[in-house]
Amino acid sequence: MNLTPPPPWYLQIARRIAILWPLKAVGTSIFMALFFWGYFAVLKAPLGTPFLMPLTVVDTWVPFSPLAYPVYVSLWVYVSLPPALQSGFRILAWFGVWIAALCLFCLAIFWLLPTAVPVADIDWRLHPEMALIKSLDASGNACPSLHVASAVFSALWLRAIFTAVSAPRWLQWASALHCLAILWSTLATRQHVALDVLAGIVVGVVFALLSLRHARKLQPYGV
Repeated sequence: MNLTPPPPWYLQIARRIAILWPLKAVGTSIFMALFFWGYFAVLKAPLGTPFLMPLTVVDTWVPFSPLAYPVYVSLWVYVSLPPALQSGFRILAWFGVWIAALCLFCLAIFWLLPTAVPVADIDWRLHPEMALIKSLDASGNACPSLHVASAVFSALWLRAIFTAVSAPRWLQWASALHCLAILWSTLATRQHVALDVLAGIVVGVVFALLSLRHARKLQPYGV
């Protein structure tokens, strides 16, 4: 029996993007708006006084860098890729449930066990783009780093998707390097300390593995 070979990986990517694209675009925008509403609500009204996260030797290895700012904000593009590449409504909906669960888990920790990062000896007036982040975030909601957790979660989902469409290895490496750059940026912008990053990695890995295991039950042929 002759089996029709699958289309090239780039055509599969294009088809995935085209599937339900209005729902993906609107849904992602609404999700982010609701997330920021919940995030700032928790930031302004924690259950107790934030605990100051300790510095470790790792924090001394990563110097402050204004170049980290665009990498830091690129997270919002990076986390939009996995939902844009989902192949159908059912798995898209469950992806939304799992990423929402990750965010709610972190927000619950931020509210119950609020943390903050030490004040850096930096004149933020010399870095106006960073001053905006600092004024909004107030260096709170530190551990686990939700920035890191969502980046790692997205990286593992992208790896699974690229494997399913037989994407070239360089694309997977590019995604992994982008994720690592985002992790670096959380330290280089002084938004987080190393312990925040470590905790964020653990949260991102756990939720990604659980969600991918569930997704493979829904679609045994791949996500």
